[in-house]
Amino acid sequence: MKEKIKILLVDDELNSTQILGKVLRKKGFDVYEENSSVNAKELIKKNFYDIIISDLQMPNVSGMDLLEIKPEHSLFIMITGYGSVLSAVESMKKGAFDYVNKPFNLDEFILKVEKAAEKVTMQTELNKLKDIVENENNFYGIIGKSQEMLDIFDLIRNVSKVNINSLIYGESGTGKELIARAIHNLSDRNTKPFVAINCSAIPENLLESELFGHTKGAFTGAIDSQKGVFEQADGGTLFLDEIGDMPYNLQAKLLRVLENFEVKPLGSDKVKKIDIRLISATNQNLEELINEKKFRDDLYYRIATIKINLPPLRARRSDIPLIAYNYLKKLAIKFGSEYEITPEAMEAITNYEWKGNVRELENALDMAAIKSSNKIIDITSLPFKGDGGFSIKEITTDNTKPQTLLEVEKSYIKRILESTGGNKQKAAEILQIDRKTLYKKIKDYNL
Repeated sequence: MKEKIKILLVDDELNSTQILGKVLRKKGFDVYEENSSVNAKELIKKNFYDIIISDLQMPNVSGMDLLEIKPEHSLFIMITGYGSVLSAVESMKKGAFDYVNKPFNLDEFILKVEKAAEKVTMQTELNKLKDIVENENNFYGIIGKSQEMLDIFDLIRNVSKVNINSLIYGESGTGKELIARAIHNLSDRNTKPFVAINCSAIPENLLESELFGHTKGAFTGAIDSQKGVFEQADGGTLFLDEIGDMPYNLQAKLLRVLENFEVKPLGSDKVKKIDIRLISATNQNLEELINEKKFRDDLYYRIATIKINLPPLRARRSDIPLIAYNYLKKLAIKFGSEYEITPEAMEAITNYEWKGNVRELENALDMAAIKSSNKIIDITSLPFKGDGGFSIKEITTDNTKPQTLLEVEKSYIKRILESTGGNKQKAAEILQIDRKTLYKKIKDYNL
């Protein structure tokens, strides 16, 4: 059963507390009335109230005195007369959540109390999520409690028990490699290598060698023999990321390897037996690529014995706060400082679309943490808000002429460097490139 929000109502006028107390109880709040500010002071010291509503002008102990002793997580609403506007503003500066004027506009009063109650509820939920994260409630590094992810965790458990090829579908940044690693770690191959390769990140003329290996002198620049990833993963798991980008002519060679579980390095006449579990991943629709003659249908049926559809972050919004808190723990280690996030900021990131999924969320929290001088991430810290933040859309928009990809990259790197105060190490971490690459781009773009 959901606990009622506790409210302490303090006013030296009995009629005022009785009327307001009656109204608030009808709204479902647990209300405690007190007409002595001296007694109220003792109550606040001994008990916790989610919301404290107090008159400003009272004998012996004022509303401002009560505000100064309120617990950190209690919200305070000050009741003032029309002649005390300056005092009301001062109370807001000292930590009051809001204020209301006498004589009361009951609709306005209820609206402000309900707004405070909503914030209390949000903070309670965030605290619960923090507890879940503290208890390491994750699945082999994958954070999620939504039904969509719980179903995927069950599928991973089942897939890991049998030695079959699997294909993971998912948008960029959803965590496809984490899924592949979880399957490997749960399987009986977990003591053997897990080798990952991104098919889109390696030039076409080098990809065949990376996959199958080569002998010394097999081609210009082959000064030594090298094992391909199939051999490196022997006995374990090979993860081929972005397999949809594999050149069509190379797909036939991959198919032959998967049919016979034999590889022949470039420049060699000898075949080598291999024993691997293959997990592939893509952010493309392979069936459409098959229709366009860009992907082989026989290879598709070979790699996709089991298909795992990883939902985008916007389709499992209930996981976003959990992922955010988990990443804030990592930021504490990375930046040597713990960060808090306000309920309003958490609500904003939960409702954001996250086209780049978990990777974009983590990137945004990186930038917000760097921007937050007080170690509190609020609305103004978030990079997708207009008030002081920025988004990729904002920095790539130019009303005068279209921008080239190089111009977009230059602009983005420049903004990241500005947000880190010129700290190249932090900028490289946010951009997810090494410092050597960042230095080269700074030089190339004359930043």
